[in-house]
Amino acid sequence: MPRALPAVSLVAVPGRRQATLELAREIERCGFAGIYAPSVFANMSLCEALAHVTERIEFGTSIAPIYARTVGDFAESATFLHEVSGARFRFGIGVSHAPAHVRLGVTAGKPLGDIRDFVEKLRAHAGTRALPPVILATLRKGMIALAGEIAQGLVFANGARSHMADSLAALPAAKRDDASFFIGNMIPTCISDDIEAAKAVNRRTLSHYALLANYRNYWKEAGYVEEMAAIEEAVSAKRMEDVPKYLTDAWLADCTLFGPAARVREGLEAWLAAGIRTPIVVPSSTAGNQMKAFAELFAAFAA
Repeated sequence: MPRALPAVSLVAVPGRRQATLELAREIERCGFAGIYAPSVFANMSLCEALAHVTERIEFGTSIAPIYARTVGDFAESATFLHEVSGARFRFGIGVSHAPAHVRLGVTAGKPLGDIRDFVEKLRAHAGTRALPPVILATLRKGMIALAGEIAQGLVFANGARSHMADSLAALPAAKRDDASFFIGNMIPTCISDDIEAAKAVNRRTLSHYALLANYRNYWKEAGYVEEMAAIEEAVSAKRMEDVPKYLTDAWLADCTLFGPAARVREGLEAWLAAGIRTPIVVPSSTAGNQMKAFAELFAAFAA
């Protein structure tokens, strides 16, 4: 069993938002380490609700795209959430990715420069008011080093466990040794005794990310050059249906969790050993939606 329960990723799906808040209360009752809301379906609004429907659990955005609002609006929301939650809110930010920029109608600049500028303006706007910890979305070493310089933590999404030590070496030693510096990773997770079915779910979940150049470049850096090259060839040839098959079993085992509950619990131990202080389980199910996936997750950690 992991030394402590992991954090979880939670999405407020339209039509199930009240049920999502009830689920958040249950997540807190069960003792999970945190709730982190990805950048879909009004995650800042979900965090505002979490500040009021939960009492003890830490929660945050993972992540809020910096181009989605003005810096001033983000600063007002972040300071509000920090105050009313009793300092439980974590403000995860990132540049997101090219398709999101198109949807937002923005022209992004250089990621490192844009993040540095955003954080400087955020702090200037907040002035003397307390801000929550700022957590940077990271993949490659430049952003990891920047997180060590200007932020209170970092969070990966779909990181490769075998590459984590190399990635975290980009942090200053003081931050690697500082237990208060947040180091998280969003880990796609499917709990099922049918291992092949669980792998198929994770392949579907991750195929979207495999279409993004920033993720492919990261996974190449992590050693998956042949797999990413095959995906790029398939995309170029418009063979989109072939993308999942290039997410090999070895890659899945390195970047996701799947299989029976005991195997998933052992996998979380491996993530902790790799340097991820806060594993964030992103639950999916072979047999239903997010609610079903959480039921399976609760059962896996009931003991």
